[in-house]
Amino acid sequence: MIRFSELTKRFGAQRAVEAVSLEIGRGEAVALLGPNGSGKTTSLKAAAGLIRPTSGEVRIGQPGLPSGDPEARRLLSFLPQRVTFPDSLTGREALEFYRALRGTPPPRVDEVLEFASLNGAGERAVGTYSGGMVQRLGLAVAMLPDAPILLLDEPTAALDPDGLCAFYGVVSRHRAEGKTILFTSHQMGDAERLADRIAVLVEGRLVATLTAREMADRLADRGVMRVRGTGFGDAVLRRVREVAPRAVRDGDELLVPGAATLRPAVLDLLRSAGGQVLAIRAEEGRLDALYRDLVGNA
Repeated sequence: MIRFSELTKRFGAQRAVEAVSLEIGRGEAVALLGPNGSGKTTSLKAAAGLIRPTSGEVRIGQPGLPSGDPEARRLLSFLPQRVTFPDSLTGREALEFYRALRGTPPPRVDEVLEFASLNGAGERAVGTYSGGMVQRLGLAVAMLPDAPILLLDEPTAALDPDGLCAFYGVVSRHRAEGKTILFTSHQMGDAERLADRIAVLVEGRLVATLTAREMADRLADRGVMRVRGTGFGDAVLRRVREVAPRAVRDGDELLVPGAATLRPAVLDLLRSAGGQVLAIRAEEGRLDALYRDLVGNA
């Protein structure tokens, strides 16, 4: 549904995106991750047809239309990173304006107000909204058309817990309906919860793509089991390292990095060797640590 083919965008001498190629299928949710200035927003705007590539292209839908084509843009709904509305309009009036632009039926306004948890604030002036409420209103605008593709730039940046719950619910529903979602985020929890794949950009280059299964496999290897007890001498540590080569002793704790599947064998070995296990704590691998490694390697 979205195909980046050697997308390159320069602003004068500054390179924003360099030769990015990425395909996103129907019903897939993909998170674009990367440091500030890595090209995430530029890539999303190119997909939305808001900027023209210096070279390469972005095609939308099937069989694939140039992203600047009006027919391609009818397939999209785009939430920009920064949303603003006239302070004097109510939330409902702002939604009515965009509803008319997109040609969606009037009942849709009430639906998206409820989706965005704004149904109690729709009659208030936008100038009285908090930053999180303005962000939720932007999400409501993005949900107005029944578009098969959603492009969301930092959608959770200013959301409070209620807004996050509403957002996760909306995205889950759209995924269940088979819609395609491409979003950028600095929140690793968003990627873990919502994405089928992550794509990592560094200095405008695509440096890694991982499926949800690949993420889970890599994160599993980054977990650590901490075992506190007695009788964990050098001989016991040597035996444990036959099963878990990266195991180390830290005071009265034994640290066993690696996949969770190693842990039962390590505990059985400790007990059979005469060690006494007093406490066990498991720390699973985190996506933010994996992300830092991917960016650092790039």
